Amino acid sequence: MATEKARKSLIGSPGNFWLHHTNHGFNLTHPSSPREPITTPTLTIETTTSPITVDPSKSALVIIDMQNFFLSTALGRTPGGPGHKASDNLFTHAIPAARKAGMKVVWLNWGLTEEDLKTMPPAVRRCFGFFAIPEGEEFERDFSPGPKSVGVDRFGVPRNEHGKEAMYHGLGAPCGSVTLDSGETIAGGDLLVRESWNADIYPPLKEVYNSTSDAWIHKNRMSGLWGSSTPFQAFLEKEGLKTLFFAGVNTDQVYVGVAKQDGMSWDELDYNELS
Repeated sequence: MATEKARKSLIGSPGNFWLHHTNHGFNLTHPSSPREPITTPTLTIETTTSPITVDPSKSALVIIDMQNFFLSTALGRTPGGPGHKASDNLFTHAIPAARKAGMKVVWLNWGLTEEDLKTMPPAVRRCFGFFAIPEGEEFERDFSPGPKSVGVDRFGVPRNEHGKEAMYHGLGAPCGSVTLDSGETIAGGDLLVRESWNADIYPPLKEVYNSTSDAWIHKNRMSGLWGSSTPFQAFLEKEGLKTLFFAGVNTDQVYVGVAKQDGMSWDELDYNELS
C-alpha cells in the first residue's frame, strides 16, 4: 500500500495567512511571505487537536477578568471554584511559561469610567443584574438606586448571596463595606469602576503582575474588542501582536466577542485547548 504523501497548505490572504503541513500542524508565525524563512525564535505547542507553531514575539497571554469582584471570598465567591483553579494554573504554569517564552502578558480587566456608565446600554447592564424598587416608589432622577432598592438578577429576581441580600445593584453601583479574610473592613468601591478595590487584580495574581513588562488594559464590555476601535485593539496593533492565548475567567465571552469581529485578524486560542 502506497504511503500517503505529505502535503502543505497556505490559508488566508497575502496580508494575513497561516501555513499548514500534514506532519507539523499549523504555523501561525506570520512571516511577511510564505517563501520567507522564519528567523525569529518559534514555539511549538501541542493542543487538543493539532500542533501549532507560534512566534512568541508576536504572541500574548491575555488574562481575562481575574479581579476581586469575580474571585474574592469577601464577596461570597466559593473557595476552590473554577476561577480559583484558573488563578492557580495561571500562577503556577501559564504566566511563568509565557514569560519564559518571551510572550507579552496582558491583563484585560473591567475598568469603567463615569463616561462609560453614562453611555452603557441596558443590554450590557442587565448581565450584571440591576436594582428594583417597590411599585409605589419613584425612580431617582439620576438613575441611581434609591434607599428602598434591592439587587436583582438579570431576570429581575431578588438576588441573595450566601443568605444575604446582594451588596451591589448593577454596574457602577456602590458595593459598600467589605470584610476581608484578615478581618479588615474596607470600602469595596463602585462595581467594576477603575481604581476600586473590587476591580483590582485578585491578590495572589497581583503578586506576579509586573508593572514594567505587563500591560493592564481596561475594558467596558465583556469583550475587549468591539466597535470600531478599543484600547485593547490599539495596543495589539501597536505591539504587532497576532496570536492571543486567552486565560482567566469569562474567557468564553471574550473569545466569542473577538471571533464575531469579522474584520479583525488575530489568532485566538483558549488556554483550555492546550494540552
